[in-house]
Amino acid sequence: MTQEPIFDKQDQLEKIEANLIEGEQLRAVFDMKGGGTGFLGITDKRLIFYDKAFMRKSKAMVTIPYSRIIAIATKDPGGLFGSLSSELTIRTSGEAYEFEFRGGDKAHQAYNLIVPQIL
Repeated sequence: MTQEPIFDKQDQLEKIEANLIEGEQLRAVFDMKGGGTGFLGITDKRLIFYDKAFMRKSKAMVTIPYSRIIAIATKDPGGLFGSLSSELTIRTSGEAYEFEFRGGDKAHQAYNLIVPQIL
């Protein structure tokens, strides 16, 4: 049974779906805030993100296979009432990628989808 993906914007969902390989299952597509990253797709095999600032202002689809991820981190906002950070950092052996989600709940969802894939 395939579960429908979580997503923020239909056009972002369609762009990620167009880049899936045969048999790959899409879990979620989250819209990002700020800088270069436009949105992040989470599948059962990898992370795919649309980076507006990748390779000198060119737009690019970037893939990070789960086998290349060595750490995932979320900032501790240090606030009261159990507030969640909207920032997530993915580290590979050669690079750290920072993602700012549109809300701590979405960052928490993404974290929970990614962690089981890298353990």
